[in-house]
Amino acid sequence: MTMTEKGVAHAYENMEADRDVFLTRARAAAELTIPTLMPRDGHTSSTQYDTPFQAVGARGVNNLASKLLMTLLPPNSPFFRLTIDDFDLVELAGDDARGKAEDALARIERSAAQLVEAKAIRVPAFEMLKQLIVSGNALVHMPKDGGMKVFRLDSYCVKRDTMGNLLKIVVKETIAFEALPDIVKAALVENEEYIAQQDKRECELYTCIKREDKKFVVHQEVHGEIIPKSEGSYAADKLPWLALRFIAIDGNDYGRSFVEEIIGDLKSLEALTRAIVEGSAASAKLLFMVRPNGTTKIRNIADSANGAIISGDANDVTTLQANKFNDFRVAQETMQVITERLSFSFLLNSSVQRQAERVTAEEVRYMAQELETALGGIYSVLSQEFQLPLVNLLLAKMQKEGKMPKFPKNTLKPQIVTGLEALGRGQDLNKLSAFLEYLQPLGQEIIQQNLNIDDYLDRLGASLGIDTQGLIKSPEQKAEEQAAAEAKMQEQQQQQQMMQMAEKVAPTAVKGMVEGAQQQQPVEE
Repeated sequence: MTMTEKGVAHAYENMEADRDVFLTRARAAAELTIPTLMPRDGHTSSTQYDTPFQAVGARGVNNLASKLLMTLLPPNSPFFRLTIDDFDLVELAGDDARGKAEDALARIERSAAQLVEAKAIRVPAFEMLKQLIVSGNALVHMPKDGGMKVFRLDSYCVKRDTMGNLLKIVVKETIAFEALPDIVKAALVENEEYIAQQDKRECELYTCIKREDKKFVVHQEVHGEIIPKSEGSYAADKLPWLALRFIAIDGNDYGRSFVEEIIGDLKSLEALTRAIVEGSAASAKLLFMVRPNGTTKIRNIADSANGAIISGDANDVTTLQANKFNDFRVAQETMQVITERLSFSFLLNSSVQRQAERVTAEEVRYMAQELETALGGIYSVLSQEFQLPLVNLLLAKMQKEGKMPKFPKNTLKPQIVTGLEALGRGQDLNKLSAFLEYLQPLGQEIIQQNLNIDDYLDRLGASLGIDTQGLIKSPEQKAEEQAAAEAKMQEQQQQQQMMQMAEKVAPTAVKGMVEGAQQQQPVEE
């Protein structure tokens, strides 16, 4: 075990200054939507959070995150497609192998989609999307043993170059002292920083991810002490740490959030809602006023039960109630206008209304269209920073576990399909249908002569996302069936020939038998 010169903790502190302005914006956005997404400094598990007076922000964040999750990681459907260059395809499988290749690639895509479900990635992905919508930033870690862990903006710092490429990430976590390796605990007993720490039951664990040339080096440390077996290196496209942004701004290390763009409407709605709630409570308050020099005693009014008889003068008592409901009308009308704008921004008034537990392909297609219209270029950011690295990690894991065939290096090219093409290979079905429609005027005879039906069926199965293995007959099966059919036909022909010969021979044989019988009969005298 070694000790760093200054420690990652110092690097983290130096990077905090650039992050704090984005963190302040994130907390302001969380206070108007879901406060627990970005807690205040010094928070604990028992910290009480004041929820906003309006619920549009919270509903909007959850709704938008749900729809983004549905299109970025469609259930039971791949969110990407694998392609092979035509030259590589010919070299690997020959000229007529496009259909078979498409079918094989579709199987790999389905296996990767199943791995997403098996590793329960969709649940933390939903939390990741809420973080991105509110704070504009989120850090995702894909450990070797599977799953996904999401870090808030207040637990990590990041550094990028002018092109937005990742240079450095420093993650700060809290870990129990007893959970540390024995060699680390022994070193901390003599560590000055740890000795000065008041609470020695927990330690701050730092993870440093730093780019060096074309790879990333990773290590962890506690109070400057490097944890054994925590050091490693990763290729740039295999890094299991993903620093995500919702809206990328050139030259900024961090991203901007969606809520930040509409925070003016949220603030206005919050202020109006609070004013109406508090004003309505004040207006509903009923007070009794008694004339100071009257004969009616205040105590008698206060202590008397309903229906009791007391002495006094009715003119001594009056009621006071603020009538401000007419004054609230303008505020309510303004709230309605703002609510409609926010509902449109968060896609709360969506044309797609789910009526069943299983999401159909058409629902996903409509949601993708709405999101593309409302969010635009956000898809391009998430595809490059989340989907594409996730694909590479899934394929690497599948290859390591022997769940996919080995291809020559750089042969397979993952292609993220987003926006209106969110269903991946499902769009190929439309193209195949259109192709056949263009062929119809040529006539069935020409189509049958020129169309490779086997290749067409393979591509059709791949575009529908179904496994055609065992469903479509292989060339060997068709050859065997054809041979069996030909043998049966030959047998039938032979039987027919034998019957025809028998029909020809039968009359002659019968005639001979009759004549023979007549010759054997005795002659009557």
